[in-house]
Amino acid sequence: MPKRVLVVLAGCGHLDGSEIHEAVITLLALARRGCAVQCAAPDKPQHHVIDHLRREPTGETRNVLVEAARIARGNIAALGTVNAADYDGVFLPGGFGAAKNLSDVAFAGAAAHADPELERVLRAFRAANKPIGGVCIAPAILVAALREGEVTIGAEPGPIEGLGGTHVACPVTEMHVDRARKIVTAPAYMYDATIADVATGIERAVAAFAELL
Repeated sequence: MPKRVLVVLAGCGHLDGSEIHEAVITLLALARRGCAVQCAAPDKPQHHVIDHLRREPTGETRNVLVEAARIARGNIAALGTVNAADYDGVFLPGGFGAAKNLSDVAFAGAAAHADPELERVLRAFRAANKPIGGVCIAPAILVAALREGEVTIGAEPGPIEGLGGTHVACPVTEMHVDRARKIVTAPAYMYDATIADVATGIERAVAAFAELL
């Protein structure tokens, strides 16, 4: 039986949803490890919609689940329907939208909280001692939900310490494993990096994550 992994998305687009490169690299790396993946996202309006050409708000209203379905090719579940018992692990790509739609990390920093549905899911995985992975800004969201964890978001700790976690500096091509809690993280586009270097770090994170499943 393949290991079952939940991938939580935050929309579609690095400025207002999930970072597409990170999401696709994650999905591809998991598939290459033989994992059976199910994508999920909150069924709610996203914080705002950004024109990615002009990098400014459009004034539109979009739904996080509907937008995330673009990346998942329609095979996606509403996060509120997810039962952690159905999966062996959970992984979160990053993107600025993850800090806006899966949490308020983008606005509240060290006082942030995770989306209540995401917090429920992540705490269930943690309670069951199942692997949890995240890249880019997602490690801060993991800590916001769990109030613990040794993670990396790159060179600087950002809000991690204030949220109750411990930050470990890490280059873009590497990853970090909190073996005590089975949390695997990598910085990805927290650096101004090439897609090749971002892919190297995410692929290493997924490899370490898969070993814990």
